[in-house]
Amino acid sequence: MSNPLLHLLSKLSDMLGLSTAESFPAGHVYARTRWNKAYFDIASDVKPDDIERRICDAITNTPQVFGYINNPTPAMQRVMFGLIEQRLRLNHEREAGQLAALLLKAYDSPDIHEASAGLRAAIASTRDLELPVRVRALLAFLADMQSPFGVIEMSG
Repeated sequence: MSNPLLHLLSKLSDMLGLSTAESFPAGHVYARTRWNKAYFDIASDVKPDDIERRICDAITNTPQVFGYINNPTPAMQRVMFGLIEQRLRLNHEREAGQLAALLLKAYDSPDIHEASAGLRAAIASTRDLELPVRVRALLAFLADMQSPFGVIEMSG
């Protein structure tokens, strides 16, 4: 088939919701957010708010999928804050550290929207340190921030 015909079929498939979305629509405030569509089965005709809700639900159910999202939205990041807090409350420090490491990796991108004031600067200030030190610094920052989930308590 010719290239224009393939392009037309692709557009038609998108309009009918037959293809899987891997980003928000062009022009959306989070258009730079991308996800691996192998981990998120979201039809291309789903509305942006519903896309974000579905991805947040997926993160809640399987936090490791956060690692398959480039430039996660602030709402997606706040889900991670809540999951980190939950793990710490349950004394699952190792899991909390693994989730914090995923958040650190997400901030490698200059295009990510900051979910909490000062988060980008706190992460950037540890860029040259070893990962365990960076994770502890991030957990300390999250413990100090005013979270809608309450206060994250770190064990000594």
